[in-house]
Amino acid sequence: MEQEIDKSFENKNKLFSILKENKIKLISVLFISLILSSTFIFFKMNENKKNILISEKYIQAGLFLAADENEKSKKLLEDIILSKNKFYSVLALNTLIEKNLEKDENKVLSYFEIVGNLSLKQEQRDLVILKKALFLIKILKIDEGKKLLKKLIDGESKFKSLSEEILNN
Repeated sequence: MEQEIDKSFENKNKLFSILKENKIKLISVLFISLILSSTFIFFKMNENKKNILISEKYIQAGLFLAADENEKSKKLLEDIILSKNKFYSVLALNTLIEKNLEKDENKVLSYFEIVGNLSLKQEQRDLVILKKALFLIKILKIDEGKKLLKKLIDGESKFKSLSEEILNN
């Protein structure tokens, strides 16, 4: 029994001596962990704040549309697209096109490029490509639109049958 107590005491002493020897390393690791976790929390909170601001802009743009203030709505929707938010940029582009707020075709195509370069899920990316193809066909750039539709068909997209139907018409 006394040997077990001595062994236990000896193990505790070894542990304390190891902690004393590595005190600076231990404090450094704890300090770095604290800084990293604080930074992570800060960025998450900042990202959340940005998402809230962009969602408020999108709602405001919808209110301007309802009030027939198209220029104000257009400006907000452009700001949202340029913010490169994965969710709201796609919605803003769709609204801009559907309501025909932007008359400059090149500007709309540049917005498609911005949204197309976001890290979207494959299904969302395919939907953006489909909408771009339809837009190109609408502005009489039919060959470019057909190329995009063929890309969707070859890529086994969920929009394959719809793309085939559009190409056949």
